[in-house]
Amino acid sequence: MAGVEREARDETTAALFALASQIAADELRPRAGAAEQEGRFPREVFATLGKAGLLSLPYPQELGGGGQPYEIYLQVVEELATAWLAIGLGVSVHTLTCFPIATAGTSQQQDRWLPGMLGGDQLGAYCLSEPDSGSDAAGLATRAVPDGDEFVINGVKAWTTHGGQADFYTVFARTSGEPGGPGRAQGISCFHVPAGTAGVSAAPPEHKMGVRSSATAQVRFEAARVSSRQLIGEPGRGFPIALAALDAGRLGIAACATGVAQAALDCAVGYARQRVQFGRPVIDFEGLQFMLADMATAVAAARALYLAAARRKDAGLPYGQQAAMAKLLASDTAMRVSTDAVQVLGGYGYVEDFPAERLMREAKMLQIVEGTNQIQRMVIGRQLARSA
Repeated sequence: MAGVEREARDETTAALFALASQIAADELRPRAGAAEQEGRFPREVFATLGKAGLLSLPYPQELGGGGQPYEIYLQVVEELATAWLAIGLGVSVHTLTCFPIATAGTSQQQDRWLPGMLGGDQLGAYCLSEPDSGSDAAGLATRAVPDGDEFVINGVKAWTTHGGQADFYTVFARTSGEPGGPGRAQGISCFHVPAGTAGVSAAPPEHKMGVRSSATAQVRFEAARVSSRQLIGEPGRGFPIALAALDAGRLGIAACATGVAQAALDCAVGYARQRVQFGRPVIDFEGLQFMLADMATAVAAARALYLAAARRKDAGLPYGQQAAMAKLLASDTAMRVSTDAVQVLGGYGYVEDFPAERLMREAKMLQIVEGTNQIQRMVIGRQLARSA
């Protein structure tokens, strides 16, 4: 990645960074533009990442993972997202989807499902949001009703990344209470649902402004029966699992956003070095240098913030507030830097010949996904109120 030096802890992480960089250069960057134009989901790329061990990095080796700290894993996600956001995002979403079983599953559940989930052959999706339940995630209406040794799930999940493409879904459904009740969060449970389960189907993918090669779709559960052994954690205690997963997932989004911002910066700097006006490259003009300097500083600040939050997570310290800050700053930075990149390129920034316009469209999504930036400000503000 141009202008970015990874701080490898040892030869293993140095080799990991080199592998991610090579895959980004050889497999991702040359294909991203065409796949985005066509809206084609690149399942074969995820198979490549799985074989390379990049779909399981932050989970313990004894569970089938890569045994890497979040600080290292997130830099790999950023590298991939710099080349192709849909891929970096997909790795982050898959990691999010594995989180409940890896952290709250029984040893039997982990032994049964994690090898496949972390082995690279499977791809997951996270089913929390619904058509009428987004920022207020505890207001979900999908129900899982006990029936003997099974649960019967009925409902619709919305904005599901990898919807219709995933091999398994991590599903949050109501086992008690009402969506509008005061204790509604206590009635939510978590389930592991293979995609081939009868009654599970996906709607056609949404037509999105950006990140078109990443499938986003509603997932429907119509009398879908799952064994009680597919319940993750205690009944009615799934919402804390969902929130803990989102804290970790927000770090992944921050890394993705930093990658998009870095890609936009690289595009702007590369163009400014080559574009000649008034007899010299436009990067020699002070006004443009100042803009590029602000862009580079913002990208570095976003990277430093998500890495600082990751180090807190790796140290076992509370990091929810820092994750919200990282997601907020990095995604706002991606939007601002990609917009400035379009401006640097002028008319060329507004056409598809250059990636600047695609990066600008992609950045907008990152201000919304896994908690809007308004929600991140609420998380940060509430933490400040509690600590005052």
